Amino acid sequence: MGIGFRTFSMELHSPHLPIKEVALKEWAVCIDAIAKGEQLVLIRKGGITEETREFRLEETSFYLYPTYEHQKSQLIKPQYQERVEATMQGITVPPKEVVITHAAHVVDDFTLNSEGDLKKLDPFHIMTHNYAAERLQWRNDKPLHILTIRAYQLTEPKTIQVQEEYTGCKSWITLQAPVTDTDLVPVIADEAFAARRQLIFDALEISEHKK
Repeated sequence: MGIGFRTFSMELHSPHLPIKEVALKEWAVCIDAIAKGEQLVLIRKGGITEETREFRLEETSFYLYPTYEHQKSQLIKPQYQERVEATMQGITVPPKEVVITHAAHVVDDFTLNSEGDLKKLDPFHIMTHNYAAERLQWRNDKPLHILTIRAYQLTEPKTIQVQEEYTGCKSWITLQAPVTDTDLVPVIADEAFAARRQLIFDALEISEHKK
């Protein structure tokens, strides 16, 4: 079926807060890799409790909400496995509060159905290929979304209380209160990000200008 993609702006329309009070749930260990500039993509198929049981890109700019319940070291590439335990330090599961440290802006939304195409993206995330392939194969009538993201660090991390509506296997949550008294700093400089983003297009053997 080939690869589909949509491209958005290269960065937040304004590199400052506020952005909408929307957050995307992601494993804490993946957010850690994003924060270090090691992971450039998010892999999404949809949460079990979502209405359509498929992923929909509801917002292109959002906070990254760390989750802990399902991350396991055996699902992470060996060189990153010790970080799973590190992200759990001081955390009770389920947590009563979480710390939001980063926001993200989607630059590209790739959709693919081929494990071969997914394999080409292994260098851009910390999950094992087998686990990424499991995500692809779950509900294999629906495509896998690969989101190229530009990550921004909050200059002041924000601790928020976990609300009941934040829980469950779903991708998106709406924060009860806006994130204030902080600003955003890009994790990767403009030119470096553009170069690494181009590597994703090269790996997939497609041109940004041919959709």
